[in-house]
Amino acid sequence: MEVERVQSIASIAKITDTIPIEYVRSEKEQPCTTTVVGKDLEVPVIDFGSSDEKGLVKAIAEASQDWGLFQIVNHDIPTDVIKKLQEVGKQFFELPPEEKEKYAKPEGSTSVEGYGTKLQKEIEGKKGWVDHIFHKIWPPLYINYRFWPQNPPSYRAANEEYAKCLHEVVNKLMGYLGKGLGLEEGELKTSVGGDDLVYLLKINYYPPCPRPDLALGVVAHTDMCALTILVPNEVQGLQVCRDERWYDVKYIPNALIIHIGDQLEIVSNGKYKAVLHRSTVTKDKTRMSWPVFLEPPSDFAVGPHPMLVSDENQAKFKTKKYSDYVYCKLNKIPQ
Repeated sequence: MEVERVQSIASIAKITDTIPIEYVRSEKEQPCTTTVVGKDLEVPVIDFGSSDEKGLVKAIAEASQDWGLFQIVNHDIPTDVIKKLQEVGKQFFELPPEEKEKYAKPEGSTSVEGYGTKLQKEIEGKKGWVDHIFHKIWPPLYINYRFWPQNPPSYRAANEEYAKCLHEVVNKLMGYLGKGLGLEEGELKTSVGGDDLVYLLKINYYPPCPRPDLALGVVAHTDMCALTILVPNEVQGLQVCRDERWYDVKYIPNALIIHIGDQLEIVSNGKYKAVLHRSTVTKDKTRMSWPVFLEPPSDFAVGPHPMLVSDENQAKFKTKKYSDYVYCKLNKIPQ
């Protein structure tokens, strides 16, 4: 069965200057009525290369508690490595439709891997103005190259180089986040899967939209994973909810945007907060983003860390296999 992609809908919409009704969000979601205009949110920006580890741990812990979101600079991933990752992703989405469809998610697949459009159960039949491709990039044993585009030819090399560099950032970040909770080195990472932690890359492609005031790329959500590390392009689109209003997050060249996900909120017993965010679209420019979701293995059970539970601070979450958590969240089943 042929699936209609947003990229092709956008081509028609550009001519008609309208969008199909299923992409028009309800009034309480429309960017035109819910965005605080002209004020970028100054989320914490943290110098990841600082030699003051104590100060770094404190800054990361405070940002994770108060915001659930922060940006890191001086993270040691070379600019050209990120640039290559972005270039090959952009080149893939510029391929003819039949070439991209070679990597489409198999019909009936329970995995998210592959090229696609729909991701989760759609509320009131509303759709997001976005196409995407998912595939795992780490650990090497978990990679299924069936979903890695062979065109452009440098796609694999660019993604493998980025994954290798990112692995170093993740280990440091998990260490700092754990210390911010008072845990020993390595304990936090172990509590969400350890060396089996899965790095799932998603490339989001948001084509120009004639009515960006009415549509959303991705609806408001928190990430299901433990942690998200996101590379954006220069086109504004990430918004964060603060005091029940939506704010644009300021773009900083070469920064990595870090999102606390549901599993770290669970492990921290609510001390760290998963950030509520969404994506908007623009009228004349294509926005893209490259989030990597750090996920526990599907059969791995995640719950509040025993060191963070006491008689005075009871467990706020159930311990649950990650696959069960994902199923409930995607199908809007209360956890």
